[in-house]
Amino acid sequence: SRSTMVTVEEPPPPRDHLVWSLFTTMYGNFCCLGLLAFLFSVKSRDRKLLGDNSGALSYGSTAKCLNITALVINIVIVIIVVTVVA
Repeated sequence: SRSTMVTVEEPPPPRDHLVWSLFTTMYGNFCCLGLLAFLFSVKSRDRKLLGDNSGALSYGSTAKCLNITALVINIVIVIIVVTVVA
């Protein structure tokens, strides 16, 4: 008799970007975007622990977008400040 083994791999859990959001909150909290990103990251981690991967993915992507927006705004502010000072 033959036996067949089927291996099903689960996709990796969604990322919550918690560390990135924490640094954005501490160092680049323009208009509270870092704080919002941190809150969405915590919600994403909570959803991931509850097993709700679609909710975790949604909150995680929102946190990522907020982090990117805060980073771009902070880079533009630094460029403006350096240009004005120089």
